[in-house]
Amino acid sequence: MFQRSIPLPVSTSLAGMMPGWVDILEAIADPVFVQDRSQRWVYANPACAQLLTRSPESLEGVTHGDVFGASNHKDLLRTEAQVWATGKTLEQEITLQDSQGHPLTLSVKVSRLEQGEQGTFLVAILRDITHRTRQLVQALEFEATLKRITDRVRDSLDETQILQTAVEELTGALEAKGSNTALYDLEQGTSTIYYEYNASLPSYQGRVAQMEAFPEVYHQLLAGQYFQFCSREPNPVRGHVSMLACPILDDRGVLGDLWLINGSEYGFNDQEIRLVQQVANQCAIAIRQARLYQAAQSQVKELERLNQLKDDFLSTVSHELRTPVTSMRVALQLLGVTLSQEFDLAAELKKPKTSQNRMTRYYQVLKEECEREISLINDLLDLQRIDGGNHPIYPQRIDVTTWLPGLINSFQERAQSRQQMLQYTVAADVPLLISDQPSLERVFAELLNNACKYTPPGATIHLSVSAIAGDQICFQVVNSGVEIPATELPRIFDKFYRVPSADPWKQGGTGLGLALVQKLLWHLGGEVSATSGDQHTCFTVTLPVQMS
Repeated sequence: MFQRSIPLPVSTSLAGMMPGWVDILEAIADPVFVQDRSQRWVYANPACAQLLTRSPESLEGVTHGDVFGASNHKDLLRTEAQVWATGKTLEQEITLQDSQGHPLTLSVKVSRLEQGEQGTFLVAILRDITHRTRQLVQALEFEATLKRITDRVRDSLDETQILQTAVEELTGALEAKGSNTALYDLEQGTSTIYYEYNASLPSYQGRVAQMEAFPEVYHQLLAGQYFQFCSREPNPVRGHVSMLACPILDDRGVLGDLWLINGSEYGFNDQEIRLVQQVANQCAIAIRQARLYQAAQSQVKELERLNQLKDDFLSTVSHELRTPVTSMRVALQLLGVTLSQEFDLAAELKKPKTSQNRMTRYYQVLKEECEREISLINDLLDLQRIDGGNHPIYPQRIDVTTWLPGLINSFQERAQSRQQMLQYTVAADVPLLISDQPSLERVFAELLNNACKYTPPGATIHLSVSAIAGDQICFQVVNSGVEIPATELPRIFDKFYRVPSADPWKQGGTGLGLALVQKLLWHLGGEVSATSGDQHTCFTVTLPVQMS
């Protein structure tokens, strides 16, 4: 491409016409050439000759066409004509090929130089903008690579997949001979290569290195510093190579490292190093995220195991207790019959407790505690059946206006004995409900029992039913005179939980009623929630008109 021209005689060169300028131009670091009126070069400084891969002597007497080619020659002549005519400094870009056939883009800045008797010349400063363009293109490619790697590693919760993605993408983006990544065990002082990627180099995957054996390497990596080096002595397997090592670290410490391997003459530039560092940082974030996820999964599995053990224990205990407690109930019933025959137990039970004889009081305590234990066992077994999916459900048509009064009447006597007012209202537009009636009766029996238990004398319990949009029915059980603290509300549906010091009748309880209500409603496709304030507590149940 670059043709050698016959140099001009010394008298026509810049050295012959302007001897003082040669020293000045040779001292300039930028590539510079000088052109006379005949459009021939009379001088090119060493920097210009080096850029064009020519000797300075071979560039004297040439034209633009000889150096830059015919297409660039015409464009430069037009620019130079404007400089000759106006004296202004103009700049133009030209593209040619270097000695290796690669595109070379140059900026040519042309100025007119008046030298009196010596004549007028054009001075052109060349600037290689190919490197800048390549840097820009490389930066854009690296940015796309970083985004692609970041998206892939952050979507993964597998450490091996994260490391595999990093080394494969980096090896391709940097056109390296190979790469590998290792994770550290700081307690053992070891570094284990978990993944590598290369086409021709031997495999080191799985190799474990003792950090103390290579202090010059791992002291820097553990300090969070990257470094690159070339091997002085050939590796027995890899030969002479250049390597870049970068730590995988975050604000909590170093997790491992990334290694890039290339030819012995290769030097990783600043852009490449920054890319490797950014990828290493993203890997650190993804690895921490993966480890947190694995730890959380382990904790969840352990909690599930413990919960299963607890449920198995409760189920076993419930079954084992049911037989003796049932026998106790039968014995108490027989005892009640005997006491009625001999001591008129029914008459004694109608008396105030303070007036009852000791035998009647003992009998009453035994009976109440036996029923309480049977209720606890039944609740536990019911919860086990529901959790195990063994709770039978038989949907049927339910007319709320006729079904609800019977349920309310069963609690009226209890409410009146405690001086409580129990009321209910059903809106006229409430449709027929298709659901499991035994489950619903158990739900509202628990809620009404709960309301009677915690409502003080003189207060009101009100159950209202209304239709809401979306083919749903809303039931609300509101009792006055009692308020659940805001800190306790989130826990009231937990198994065995009871609000402290909230039982004015001192009846005790199992703490399973509301948990059973919530689980039964889930099986029916409904929900339950609780609100409390201004000495009122409200339990809201929503049910689909037709369960799925």
